[in-house]
Amino acid sequence: MTTLIKILDAFLTRFLILLMLMLVGAVLWQVISRYVFASPSSWTEEVARFLLIWISLTGAVYAFRTGMHLGLDILPARLKGRQAAWLKGFTVVLVVLFSATVLVFGGASLVMMTWELKQYSAVLGLPMAWVYSVIPVSGILICIYALAALVDERIGKPHDAVLSGE
Repeated sequence: MTTLIKILDAFLTRFLILLMLMLVGAVLWQVISRYVFASPSSWTEEVARFLLIWISLTGAVYAFRTGMHLGLDILPARLKGRQAAWLKGFTVVLVVLFSATVLVFGGASLVMMTWELKQYSAVLGLPMAWVYSVIPVSGILICIYALAALVDERIGKPHDAVLSGE
């Protein structure tokens, strides 16, 4: 499983960099076309919106993986040893349950519904199912990372960032 996680880490990092570069390029082109050429580009706003959706959800996966997600540490900071490990494990299990139900199953339902209804974006004409497909994909990735962290913790391997909070 460690090899799969390393491959996912490398892919996720590079994918986020690519999405950010595309977002910066789209917004830069919007500014140039609007203020330099006095003819604003019609597609850049929609592309930027869709890229922001993808960056937000894949960024949430990255933040979870690296332990940089938002969280309250009032209780974990007071617990030590076995209690702290149990709380972290319990939290990861809750994250898996949320990701599986809301992101994976709910997101897949949204993707299927928009596909069946043949919803397309206004300017680019892209199927909205493609745009929304990042929801179940990010849920699956969070589940993979969380389960890998739980397995590593259980068999005594060094903590990764998800469980250690580093």
